[in-house]
Amino acid sequence: MLSSSRQLDDPYFLYLGNDVRQGCQERKYACVSLENKEGDFRLPEGETVDGIIAVGYFPPEQIRALETISKQLVFLDFSPDEIRYDSVELGYELGIRLALEALTSLGHRRLAFAGPPDRPYGQPGPEPRYQAFLHLTAHQPALTCQVISCPMQGLAIESSLTALLSHPENRPTALVCANEEIALAAVRTAAHLGLSIPGELSVVSFNDTPRSALVRPALTSVSVHTKEMANAALRLLADRVLGPAAMLRTWPQKVTVPPSLSLRESTGSSIC
Repeated sequence: MLSSSRQLDDPYFLYLGNDVRQGCQERKYACVSLENKEGDFRLPEGETVDGIIAVGYFPPEQIRALETISKQLVFLDFSPDEIRYDSVELGYELGIRLALEALTSLGHRRLAFAGPPDRPYGQPGPEPRYQAFLHLTAHQPALTCQVISCPMQGLAIESSLTALLSHPENRPTALVCANEEIALAAVRTAAHLGLSIPGELSVVSFNDTPRSALVRPALTSVSVHTKEMANAALRLLADRVLGPAAMLRTWPQKVTVPPSLSLRESTGSSIC
């Protein structure tokens, strides 16, 4: 099991990796971490593996490097090629739909989304949460919607959010965030501007790590069920490597794990 080194500082991927390790322990599987030296993956001396669970995004050259260690690959939170590799992904569009349904049921009609337009960590293609927000709000004339481009991490998040929230005439009453880092930055920015949450701004986070319930106000969040995603990846790998050879699965499968929404203190009724 390994994670791309560029993602190791993202709590979401850390939780995914920890859930894979815990799942291995519960099943009494040996879990070996590959060494990653600038994309050159190596097994620790004396170790062998039956398969690999790769957490997060890996570019083509790194996937080829992984295949030199084992042909049995399962990608977790990434699907590079559905007819070549097993994969587990999250139902991102459903997560955004749940957030929008909750906010509109609370009377919010001025909505915004904050996140990157493109996939992070060098992945090709549009960011699925960003695209889902645009798609799901495109044909709803009762809604006034904005999208704010900002990174998943870093100081640039707060400057983008300050520009969004500083002008009362254009300020949304609710903000959907692509991940927890952006949601926490929204809480800090709102406090700096003197805006109350959820009185003047409702905030919905994404990923729902334990921090979401511990901060104040506790964050309403799309829960991605990392344990279920990890268990799905382990089941896919077991189908490939455990049991009699004649019964092993040979055709790739892709599992999409549906999220849910955890309602907490950061969302409330619209006052507009």
